[in-house]
Amino acid sequence: INEEWISDKTRHACDGLRVQRLDRPYVRNAQGKLVEASWQDAFAMIAQTMSNIRPQEMAALAGNTACVESIMALRDLTDSLGIMNRDCRMDGEKYEATDRARYLFNTTIAGIEQADQLLIIGANPRMEAALVNARIRKSWRAGKLKVHLLGQEANLTYPYEYLGNDPRLLNEILAGTDPLSEELANAKNPMIILGSDLFTRADSAEILSAIEAMVQKFNIVREGWNGYNVLHHAAGRVGAMDLGFVPGNGGKNITQIVDSCRREEVKLVYLLGVDEFDMGLLGDAFVIYQGHHGDAGAHRADIVLPGAAYTEKEATYVNLEGRPQRTARAVFPPGQAREDWAILRALSEVMGKALPYNTLEELRARMAQQTPHLGRIGAIT
Repeated sequence: INEEWISDKTRHACDGLRVQRLDRPYVRNAQGKLVEASWQDAFAMIAQTMSNIRPQEMAALAGNTACVESIMALRDLTDSLGIMNRDCRMDGEKYEATDRARYLFNTTIAGIEQADQLLIIGANPRMEAALVNARIRKSWRAGKLKVHLLGQEANLTYPYEYLGNDPRLLNEILAGTDPLSEELANAKNPMIILGSDLFTRADSAEILSAIEAMVQKFNIVREGWNGYNVLHHAAGRVGAMDLGFVPGNGGKNITQIVDSCRREEVKLVYLLGVDEFDMGLLGDAFVIYQGHHGDAGAHRADIVLPGAAYTEKEATYVNLEGRPQRTARAVFPPGQAREDWAILRALSEVMGKALPYNTLEELRARMAQQTPHLGRIGAIT
């Protein structure tokens, strides 16, 4: 998949795993200070607090690096408690959760080499997905690929035709009044890459409608070729979407959860490795933070549960192509930190809602039963 390449960011990111780690549970005392606690005391405090709050007043959020096992366990726990307010789209992206092809990089990374025309819309592959960018550069160097960029101008390491930053150009391409129309019409395998930030814009519905019309007009998706691609920059996003960690029946999404916290309609929020937004937006809600670094979420939390980083657990992640992949444990978590799914399994026991698995193998069997492609490791479905 990556042709033995990693980016400089990847090579040096492991340095951060040594500092500011959470290695024991904490609870906030009456004086407002986080103090060390036992696992039993932390779980008992969570169970007691949740027993006094209605399910519709609670919410759960899954962060950018959460693994599939931990998201599966959190989804099962929220289901058993009747909590429908949940989301994994931490930037408020409006992905279509019911259609997998609408949030995947469908061409696949290797498939980039079959494309002859590429239109990048609102993305910077060099910063957001370095290995995708390396494959684009490889294809350009081989003389196979012409690249166009609509969005913020950037140095992508290869030349491209810059189309400006106005999404209204898409309508001109559709109408045939822009030269790119002819190039896409004559392309053998045209390809588009959409930045995930497109899905957060106020005008995202109009932009995506125009893109959908382009996909149909220029045969970007057809039998034997799928040139429609969403570029994610969060390792946990596709796996969480695959598991349906989005609002349940009548539930709130992340924007609505934050608004409800401000109005004191949501009174408890469970953060699974969430550090990506302003914690002040949670108002006076009771916050449970499960994660591996003393980051924004841990500082805001009323209870801190120390989890394991990706190097410290056997875990499943789904890459942007939709390919399930597994990590192997390289080292053990520090101190009293535990694997995330095991924390949620132990908490469910204390709450009288024991999850239906006791081992990692049983949990993975349930994942494969609920979402079959998660059992096909290394394969594109």
